Amino acid sequence: MKFLIIALIGVSVSIIGTNADEFVTVPLERKITKVAPMTGIVFWDTSPHNGSDAISLEFFYAGYADIATADGRLDWTGFDRRLDAIASRGHQAIVRFQDTYPGRETTVPAFLKSKPDYRETRAASEGKPTSFPDWSHPEWKAFHSKFFEEFVKRYDRDPRLAFLEVGFGLWAEYHIYDGPFEPGKTFPDFEYQKVFLEKMNRWATDLPWMISVDTAEAKNAPFRGKLVSKSLGFGVFDDSLMCQQHAEVNEKNWDFFGRDRYRKHPAGGEFSFYTDDDQRLALAKNGPHGESFEKAAARFHLTFIMGDTQTRFQPMERIKSASMACGYRFRIEKFETKPGRSRVTIRNVGIAPIYRSAFPAVNGVRGSFDLKRLLPGQSKTVEIEVGGPAPVFAIECDHLVKGQQIPFEAGID
Repeated sequence: MKFLIIALIGVSVSIIGTNADEFVTVPLERKITKVAPMTGIVFWDTSPHNGSDAISLEFFYAGYADIATADGRLDWTGFDRRLDAIASRGHQAIVRFQDTYPGRETTVPAFLKSKPDYRETRAASEGKPTSFPDWSHPEWKAFHSKFFEEFVKRYDRDPRLAFLEVGFGLWAEYHIYDGPFEPGKTFPDFEYQKVFLEKMNRWATDLPWMISVDTAEAKNAPFRGKLVSKSLGFGVFDDSLMCQQHAEVNEKNWDFFGRDRYRKHPAGGEFSFYTDDDQRLALAKNGPHGESFEKAAARFHLTFIMGDTQTRFQPMERIKSASMACGYRFRIEKFETKPGRSRVTIRNVGIAPIYRSAFPAVNGVRGSFDLKRLLPGQSKTVEIEVGGPAPVFAIECDHLVKGQQIPFEAGID
């Protein structure tokens, strides 16, 4: 029989009568007090509250003309500055590129607009004069495709970027419900959509990319006609979550893509703007229409939801608690050690997986199991080839910005 002293973060515990060849329990107490990286309520990066610890994510729209130079080259300098600013606050970005926004000019680069055979459409949308791209023009389509190829090549593993949202039409939400919806002219035809989506599926090997659930509508996208497979590796976002009509309208689109899609691909969205109450009561006890946000988030396995206006209606404490109800949540159920080896049992008690690789680690040595595969409710026991008298446990992830850590909870005596 031997004595073994176990020290963890400055606390020593004497384990009496322990055989060196046997695992012994390591006491571990930890509470989660911060919003987990890549989860939660999302503010715009221009919000006066963007430095709050109630969030881990910031959102911004970007336009193609912001990055394309006069001769058609891509200059990412301004885009990188924006990502750097978000990272400096200990947050990560969600980015959506849009070409059509009510009341504005398109973001098609000037060098394309100047071509004599490029002709945009101008018409009312949302009661505002709006410009729509010329999707019949081959050079615009070629530029659009090349743009995303270069984007993914540059940012696929960039820790400043959490999620990319792509799409067409108004706000890039994959529809023109108000205005001149003309496939092949103001909106890309099915053939280009097929080519683009299949290319994105090949390009984005690490970056979680998402499209609107409105792509389930037959007139908007080629999924209903089975021209494009639903098995492509995209997540979905819903811009009208928790609206009164959600069960009759939006949920059919979620069902179309499969309610278990969250197992591999992220689910997110935005609180509905259909009525003032949709925003005002989004985080109220019973939500705007009888269901709390936490229950709705669990039903859809949400990792994030855009809620920039919530600071008008809720204190930061409530926004933070709602953020912490989203996404993954890891609990350490058992932590054991012996000379040369540790063993940890970890459970995901959250409502979604983590969508970037993360690993349980002891003293900086990582286990082989990737927590990206750990679904809600599942647990995994992992052995790590390091042990001894002072094991320190952590969850390590390469996709974090300075100041971020993957949190976990534990209550092991």
